[in-house]
Amino acid sequence: MMGLLDKCHNYTDAEDVRSMGLYPYFRPISSEQDAEVVMDGKRVLMLGSNSYLGLTNDPRVKEAAIEAIRRFGTGCAGSRFLNGTLDIHIELEEKLARFVGKEAALLYSTGFMVNQGVISTLVGRGDYVFTDRLDHASIVDGARLAFGRALRFRHNDMDELEQRLSSCPREAGKLIVVDGVFSMDGDIARLPEIVELAERYNAEVMVDDAHAIGVLGPNGEGTAAHFGLTDRVALIMGTFSKSLASIGGFVAGDRVVIDYLKHHSRALIFSASLPPASVAAVSCALDILISEPERRENLWRNTHFMQSELRRLGFDVGNTETPIIPVVVGDMLTCFKMCRMLQDEGVFVNPVVPPAVEPNRCLIRVSFMATHTIEELSFAVKKFEYVGKKLGVIK
Repeated sequence: MMGLLDKCHNYTDAEDVRSMGLYPYFRPISSEQDAEVVMDGKRVLMLGSNSYLGLTNDPRVKEAAIEAIRRFGTGCAGSRFLNGTLDIHIELEEKLARFVGKEAALLYSTGFMVNQGVISTLVGRGDYVFTDRLDHASIVDGARLAFGRALRFRHNDMDELEQRLSSCPREAGKLIVVDGVFSMDGDIARLPEIVELAERYNAEVMVDDAHAIGVLGPNGEGTAAHFGLTDRVALIMGTFSKSLASIGGFVAGDRVVIDYLKHHSRALIFSASLPPASVAAVSCALDILISEPERRENLWRNTHFMQSELRRLGFDVGNTETPIIPVVVGDMLTCFKMCRMLQDEGVFVNPVVPPAVEPNRCLIRVSFMATHTIEELSFAVKKFEYVGKKLGVIK
């Protein structure tokens, strides 16, 4: 019989990779999170950040956070439900609701908690939740916590989604939850078809716009706005740790739904409130996002440049449509080697290995900021070509 902690003592995978000098996780950065970062005293081009608009080091955002600390202190000392609601929480919720085109919004302390808290609260006994197989882990965990039944469908496979929907009682409550932009492959949910199926089978739709806020839509409002479907999507969630330069998350929808979540979502009621500095940073970043559309233009310029260049070199970048580019490498060891070699050459990237991907489809996940220059990205292209050829990933 195994003891509870035996699995910990028997786990050697991470140490095996460390012993080869290839361990790619928890790498310490000793500078601001910007287009370049400092690692081991060396400046490295950051191509692994989710700061799509490059606002995490913006002086205006930092000053807003500092001023909030001066006014409110460093924390709220309680949950939103009791003593932890500040006027700036309410102001940000109203601003976010207007931005994404919904009646009301609700802040959570992390983006993970939004999906976990919303799905587990709304999907009750006798209800069904449908999730894409490439949905974020927070959606998967929210579905697991729900008392209803969770059904998954193949990635962006509308035929299988329809089969799942048609197999359930029409009168049952149904929620379809998808990433707007899928965080590893960089492709976009087939939202027009999802919405049509939802309406045909009496289901509601929730879109996780963690990687779409500030990226998709006429003004960066996200996936629903990108497709002109805001009024036909019940719930839009977003996170603050990407384009909005902080931490936390929100969900937006009809006022009655948000009010229900306020009084029933355990992830909200039993968690400490989002700190003042984070709230103020998000509010300032949102103002900049709206007032400086050239940031999105620069982001897409950089995206199209790198998609074109990596394809020209012969890399397999899948079906990416966004600033997230998956560079398919193959086996895990080659993936770790490529990550290490690129870092040694001055480029920070992220490796993605099982269980996040299939065993022989390990990839290097590359992402861009509006503040990257074409000169910096041209430098990265040369390094990708050098390392890719040396490892035999490209010819």
